[in-house]
Amino acid sequence: MSDIIEQLSEEQLREVKRQMAIYRQGVQDIIPTEELERKVAKSILQNRPLKIKLGLDPSAPDVHLGHTVVLNKIRQFQENGHTIQLIIGDFTGKIGDPTGKSVARKQLTDEEVKHNAQTYFDQFGKVLDMEKVELHYNSKWLSKMNFEDVIRLAGKITVARLLERDDFDERLALGKPISLHEFFYPLMQGHDSIELECDIELGGTDQHFNILMGRHFQERFGKEPQVAILMPLLAGLDGVEKMSKSKNNYIGIDEKPADMYGKAMSIPDELTVKYFELVTDLSPQEIQMIKDDLNNGSLHPRDAKMRLGKTIVRMYHSDEAAEQAERQFISVFQKGALPEDIPVVNWNGESEMNIIDFLVELKLLKSKSEARRMIENRGVKLNGEKVEDNHLKVKLTDGLIIQVGKRKFAKIKL
Repeated sequence: MSDIIEQLSEEQLREVKRQMAIYRQGVQDIIPTEELERKVAKSILQNRPLKIKLGLDPSAPDVHLGHTVVLNKIRQFQENGHTIQLIIGDFTGKIGDPTGKSVARKQLTDEEVKHNAQTYFDQFGKVLDMEKVELHYNSKWLSKMNFEDVIRLAGKITVARLLERDDFDERLALGKPISLHEFFYPLMQGHDSIELECDIELGGTDQHFNILMGRHFQERFGKEPQVAILMPLLAGLDGVEKMSKSKNNYIGIDEKPADMYGKAMSIPDELTVKYFELVTDLSPQEIQMIKDDLNNGSLHPRDAKMRLGKTIVRMYHSDEAAEQAERQFISVFQKGALPEDIPVVNWNGESEMNIIDFLVELKLLKSKSEARRMIENRGVKLNGEKVEDNHLKVKLTDGLIIQVGKRKFAKIKL
């Protein structure tokens, strides 16, 4: 490192420190940090952009804020002039990444992979400048490999090393089958890094093993090894489970501004700073100021979350939408007013229904047990009046307004 540092001017050295402060923000691990700093310094000295890799197996294309943790870090590299390489796993996607799986993944068809990939492109454009992104399909090189090439690649890794993966190790211990083709997934991901001569690969902590495969194979084939940047998995709105649509603890990047803002306000106070670090475009200095103000008591946690909600809405919609979402939140949740855009339900059903059946029929709650708990917790209102009786018979009248919790509303139209 010292040889490169000695060649830098003071201005170039300040630029290295500036970029490193941004890249370190919110990361779980950089393997190794010294090499990242050396690559950044070399890039500035030679005026050569770094190649930043993100591999995607497009099997779940509905993007939420949890997915943007890695994308936001990539955006930071892009804003500093580096080259973003998105690798679409149209070949590896047919196998399926076994990471975190107790059984082999379903293999995707060509049509499913291409459809999901296009959905990713459309949504990633809300975070990255897609016109400046290199798009690669790994079938371009993997489908051309002959059996000799595969054997040569497999000869660069041991079975013992592959079995270090937690999911393989657990399945082996439990006597669950591991198909031979699953071993080739990390090999192919590593081969992608050889083909594109990547300088840095990013991913979540659950991709630790796969990303290090790229570094391993680059070294074994005599190339400069990539640096691994691992981002933490974002906790969902419940503050416990990883953000996931299946857990219903997510904020989707296509959601309405009011819904995004309202969900942000439900994040546990202790996760507010982490969300600022991982899913917003604020600078490290701005985030540190928020953190300091929270610690010394000059910033109320509610006000910090209001800024978080406003920032998220502004990033995925507009400044105007963010202002409007905040005004609506203050009006509805702090002053007790009703939102202006309550969804209207055209009702052609019975004129009277049990409250629990009514809530499930409107799909405001998923099940009768959820409806019963919500009523017991005094979380259901009819025309502003709290419902306290699980056996209440609701008379369906034109204009009846139902509220469930803080964010769900419906207006009946006969």
